[in-house]
Amino acid sequence: MDRHFSRQVLDADESNDRYEGMPRRGSGFLDEPLRRGTTPSATVGPYLAIGLTWADGPDVVPEGTEGAVWLRGRVLDGNGHLVPDAMIETWQADPDGGFDHPDAPQGARRFPGFRGFGRSHTVQPPGEYGIRTLKPGRVPDGKGGLQAPHVDVSLFARGLLDRVVTRIYFGDEAAANAEDDVLQRLPDDAARRTLIARPTADGYLLDFHLQGEDETVFFAL
Repeated sequence: MDRHFSRQVLDADESNDRYEGMPRRGSGFLDEPLRRGTTPSATVGPYLAIGLTWADGPDVVPEGTEGAVWLRGRVLDGNGHLVPDAMIETWQADPDGGFDHPDAPQGARRFPGFRGFGRSHTVQPPGEYGIRTLKPGRVPDGKGGLQAPHVDVSLFARGLLDRVVTRIYFGDEAAANAEDDVLQRLPDDAARRTLIARPTADGYLLDFHLQGEDETVFFAL
C-alpha cells in the first residue's frame, strides 16, 4: 500500500448518487502529502437547509384560491445544466395593483388571502422552481403611465456572492407589455423574450439562464 494513502482513502466509495450539476463531495481524508499553499477561493450560500427553506414559501396564496396560477420554470447555468441549489424569491402587486406594505405609494392595502411574497428553492425536482400566486395588476410607472403586470424576482445560486434581480412578465399581456417602460428600454426582442413567461394549462412558464447565449436580462440596482 502506498505510504501516502490511508486505508480509508483506498476503500472510499465513490459511487454515491448526486444531482446533475452538483459537485461530488471528497472523501474527507487527506489523500496526498500535506502542503501549505494559497487558500482556494470559495463562494457562500445559499445555505438552503439553514433557515431558508420554508414549507409555505411557494404559496403566495393558499391552495384553492380562486384565480390562482403557478409560475414555474428552471434555473440553468452557462452550460445549460440545471442548478439544483438555487433559490427564487418573488414580490408583486395584488390583482388590484396594490401592495401589502406600509411604504407602498398608495399606502398598504390588503387583498384577501394574498401575501405578496414567495420563496421557492430548486432542490426537488432538481433545478425547478414553482410559485402559486395571483396574477398582479398594473402599477404606476412614475411617469404618468402604467407598468405591465409583472412579478419582481430575486435569484440566489452557487457562484453568486449577491442576488441577481429580474422580472417575470406575462405572454398574454401583449398590449400592456408594448406600453411597459422597462421592457421598451431593453435593446431588442430577444432580450425582452427572456422576461416573458408563456401561458400553460395552470399558469405560466419561464426559465432563468444565469449565463450563456440565452442569458436572462438582470437589472442593476
